[in-house]
Amino acid sequence: MGQSSSAEQVSPEQREAESIAASIGALPNLQKAFSVLSDPQTHSIPLHSLQKYFGFSIEESTNEESTVPKEFPVLLSHLSSSIVDLFFLSEKGGISWVEFLKGYIKCSGRTVSSASLNNLLRLFGMISVKAGLPEKLQVVSDEDDSKISGFLLPVDVQMLLSMCWIMWWDSKKLKTSSSLGDSGLPDVTHLVLSAIDSCAEADKKLDLWENNNFDLDIQLPAAKIIMWALKTVPSLADCFGQFIHARLFYVAAHEEKLDQADLFSHDISAKEMSIGHLLNSGRAWAISLTLRGSLSDEISKACFPSAAEEVDDYLLYRSSLHGKGLNRFWSNVEGYNGPLLILISAHEANNDSRRWIIGVLIHQGLENHDTFYGTSGSLYSISPVFHVFTPSGKEKNFVYSHLHATVKYEAHPKPVGLAFGGSSGNERIFVDEDFAKVTVRHHACDKTYHHGPLYPDQGFLPVEASVIDVEVLGLGGKRARDIQSSYKKREELFTEQRRKVDLKTFGNWEDSPEKMMMDMISDPNAVRREDR
Repeated sequence: MGQSSSAEQVSPEQREAESIAASIGALPNLQKAFSVLSDPQTHSIPLHSLQKYFGFSIEESTNEESTVPKEFPVLLSHLSSSIVDLFFLSEKGGISWVEFLKGYIKCSGRTVSSASLNNLLRLFGMISVKAGLPEKLQVVSDEDDSKISGFLLPVDVQMLLSMCWIMWWDSKKLKTSSSLGDSGLPDVTHLVLSAIDSCAEADKKLDLWENNNFDLDIQLPAAKIIMWALKTVPSLADCFGQFIHARLFYVAAHEEKLDQADLFSHDISAKEMSIGHLLNSGRAWAISLTLRGSLSDEISKACFPSAAEEVDDYLLYRSSLHGKGLNRFWSNVEGYNGPLLILISAHEANNDSRRWIIGVLIHQGLENHDTFYGTSGSLYSISPVFHVFTPSGKEKNFVYSHLHATVKYEAHPKPVGLAFGGSSGNERIFVDEDFAKVTVRHHACDKTYHHGPLYPDQGFLPVEASVIDVEVLGLGGKRARDIQSSYKKREELFTEQRRKVDLKTFGNWEDSPEKMMMDMISDPNAVRREDR
């Protein structure tokens, strides 16, 4: 079981490893997993046994239109052996209890994000060499926190991201007891273009509108890729750690030899799933990699086929379905007190071919205000290039949502529409009342969100674009949707009550002011006695 019978037999190295594993709550399950995987005679795990439980079969794509590189299935076939060789040191053909603990801590323990990304690139480099691809990454030293030098090509970044997706998907599948279907490989073009845009040398920049071919000789330095990942997709390296954690904990929960033929398989030719018209699994996954906690979990549910059966639980509004305009929008989102993801698809007025998608994540429901409000949020450039713009901390003009005033007269009415960032009259993003136009301004006007272009080649001047579609997804879970349903039922009840007229509340017609006015109009010269 990985435990010594006497405290004197425990080495300082083992005590330290067990202490770290216990601090993250993993020690009991690791003991169970070691008991299942180890050989009772040698008290160690055979290499082939651990490799077996880190591997899975890949069903290759037969679709001629598939964008999956032909080397990708070969690459994945070496994943399990590379994990064991790189992180789990063996002694005499087996892995001891201490090395098993240390290997888990290297992969899934608490560490800084840069170290996790270095481990991920080390793993990808070893897999690539075993698959017969040219060696592009070099390890500077043999230390656990060693730096990586070298470069990756765009097609390598595509395969790295696809590998991370499969490991992430696998961990989610095991966590949900295998109730999820296969979702195929998502389109990661927006992430690859983001890496190229951020890491390529100035003279190697691509036309991000036209060029989606990744078979290009553009060298992206490893150090810049790590910096890009830390800024854009900080949770990317967690995909590997979650994969190791989920596999070992699944073994611990099933203390018998497992038949993983179906459980550990992945069909890379399956069709990419979508929860909305604008949010497919690749875009949802990219957004989830910028977040942590419950928000990341809620968005990631859009990446699975089962989520398609629960669209009504997430999709609050879609302009192509519910109709364009602020009033239609408001009738669907009012009363939802939870985080919201708003997606806007548009194109420049004179260039229909250049379509882009931007997004806004706000951490609270919308309110009818004539000033900016909000507690936190993020802006996203989603397509064709993915970037995230988190709060800068300088201002809190996160969101502006204002309908027509219904009570008081305003000499200088505030603009009606939706806005995000910037200031009144100088918003970074402003959607008009009819949802026909969206105005995007340069980031210089905005102190709420970090700087950066919301779409490729964005200039300094404001751009007015034509809105194609708007989608809103609620990320507050079932409780937020139930509260909104109760709110809508209450509003419907109030509306119905206001429609009913109780005649008993009115006085006699003969004594009413209305009758007196009618009499005066019919015969204004008639002599009437004034009641005293």
